[in-house]
Order: sequence, then C-alpha cells, then structure tokens
Amino acid sequence: MQNLFDTNRNYVLGDPELELIGDRDKLAQWRHKGTGPAFYRLGRKIIYRGVDLNTWAEASRFDPGKEGRA
Repeated sequence: MQNLFDTNRNYVLGDPELELIGDRDKLAQWRHKGTGPAFYRLGRKIIYRGVDLNTWAEASRFDPGKEGRA
C-alpha cells in the first residue's frame, strides 16, 4: 500500500495533512465516539502517529471491484 501519511512523523491538530481525513470537529467526534484513528492524549494535546493514520486508512479502504464477488 502507498502510505498517505509519513510513518515516521507525529501529527497534531491543526496540521494541514489531517484535513485529508476530516476537519477538527470530525476528528473530535470520532475521538468522543471511540472511532477513527488511534491517538495519544498528552494533557490537552492530541497526537496522531503517521503509522496509526496509515493503518486506519487501510482498514477503511473500500474496493468497489471486489464488493459482492465470491
């Protein structure tokens, strides 16, 4: 798989790369509901690891050519 995020980088809220998966409000909703990518909460700071974002993106992948075929 081609990585969407740099696996050796940490992302914080406000980083423009996070807009690829959702805005700040959408990410907050996912954290509240316990869905979305894995994250760290350090005090009031939210940190996403690139490797976790890529894992989540791959798990969310939909291949319409494979759907419904045996």
